[in-house]
Amino acid sequence: MKYTLVSFPAQNNMLFFIILFLSCVTIKINLCFSTIPSSLKTLPIHGHFNFHQVEHAAKDFGNRYSFLPLAVLHPKSVADIATTVKHIWQMGGGSDLRVAARGHGHSLQGQAQAHRGVVINMESLQLPKMQLHTGNFPYVDVSGGELWINILLQSLKHGLAPKSWTDYLHLTVGGTLSNAGISGQAFRHGPQISNVYELEVVTGKGEVVNCSEKQNSDLFYSVLGGLGQFGIITRARISLEPAPKMVKWIRVLYTDFTRFARDQEKLISGESAFDYIEGFVIINRTGLLNNWRSSFSPQDPVQASQFKSDGRTLFCLELAKYFNPEEMTLVNQEIKSSLSQLNHIPSTLFISEVAYIEFLDRVHISEIKLRSRGLWEVPHPWLNLLIPRSKIHSFAQQVFGNILTNTSSGPILIYPLNKSKWDNRTSVVTPEEDVFYLVAFLSSAVPCSTGSDGLEQVLIRNQRILDLCEIAGLGVKQYLPHYSTQGEWKSHFGSHWEAFIQRKSTYDPLAILAPGQRIFQKPVAYS
Repeated sequence: MKYTLVSFPAQNNMLFFIILFLSCVTIKINLCFSTIPSSLKTLPIHGHFNFHQVEHAAKDFGNRYSFLPLAVLHPKSVADIATTVKHIWQMGGGSDLRVAARGHGHSLQGQAQAHRGVVINMESLQLPKMQLHTGNFPYVDVSGGELWINILLQSLKHGLAPKSWTDYLHLTVGGTLSNAGISGQAFRHGPQISNVYELEVVTGKGEVVNCSEKQNSDLFYSVLGGLGQFGIITRARISLEPAPKMVKWIRVLYTDFTRFARDQEKLISGESAFDYIEGFVIINRTGLLNNWRSSFSPQDPVQASQFKSDGRTLFCLELAKYFNPEEMTLVNQEIKSSLSQLNHIPSTLFISEVAYIEFLDRVHISEIKLRSRGLWEVPHPWLNLLIPRSKIHSFAQQVFGNILTNTSSGPILIYPLNKSKWDNRTSVVTPEEDVFYLVAFLSSAVPCSTGSDGLEQVLIRNQRILDLCEIAGLGVKQYLPHYSTQGEWKSHFGSHWEAFIQRKSTYDPLAILAPGQRIFQKPVAYS
């Protein structure tokens, strides 16, 4: 056999070695990633990993972001979660593997996703089993992956129920407690994070820690409203109260925002006759009484159907009074007395009477209808803002008078909250006033639309609202926040940023947890 020696110019030799070097680097990186699933497969767990069918873990309610994980853990016990997190922790800071806890998939912007990481399916968590305790201070112990609707159904068997809710009950306990959990009961009881006695948490080091106000309190308050940054909630002890059987569900309308806001603030101060107080904005709509959030059926449907908005922006005050049948006469008197002090349009008093569970689960009824029409799994570019009371009139004038004059792509909630019902030791950031408003733009975008109901136009309107808040210096804070840069996060937390960093360095120093929040992309150092 005859060989021919071929020589290359110097520059070709250099190119050859560069290609060879890059090929080696690529092979090394690929080998590194390929060994990760193998190491996970050897972990001693009772549940299982799925390395192939992971697409569902790259979806959420927001329908705007999709990041495929390497694996999905379906845990059967808290030990499965701790073992997995500790394994990744022991891999050290050189590993890019991250972990996200996923509940019912109701995140809006990929917060429960983990690009090339591990997603923990919290709904697979079978232990601990739900345990309800009666007595003078009733409570229920539940898994972090339990749905609030299941807690309601189980506790009602004992004549009890949690005190504070979200409008939608098909969310997991760990998911809402990692944010706050707000609905119309919050003016009285505070958010859901104000009604928790105890937590069990898996930290970013894989440690299983029980915590409460008196035991490991720093971790307890860090995790509540902590956006999943300090630990995964695997168990929670939730405060309960006696549950009513029925609800008087009331809506009244206003054309004047000042009167609307004044009445709301009057109702949340002192001892209100009502148990639930919310409000929403109606822009250029004629179907005033129903939207996708609920199935409100007034007792006088003829009067309700005859009322027209005539293109005006209206404000609806939504109230609920809980009661038992034997209290009907007294309840009617209390409602009549309270309503007589309000300044709504006199002809727009609409009342419905429903079972307690039907009222609390009202959004799910609409979800079923929307799913049947293919209108549930669409992009949801929601924007949730907490606005100081002193700035709400300026905000409303600009937003409802200039930005959203002719259209809205979904319900707009607006109602006040008492800061005194929020524990300032938690990680949640709220405006620095005694009363602040939640304003939630719950938009649904029509897929492929280029009009005002399309995703691009909704996002443009959202940005205009955020720009207004920034330029006018309204002191607004985002609820369910999401930012792209650490500078934006630092601005969001303000004076709480240093405490947030210190907590992160204590409980998750390698920044393993909640990568979808994009707060920390590398290990955290604090000194």
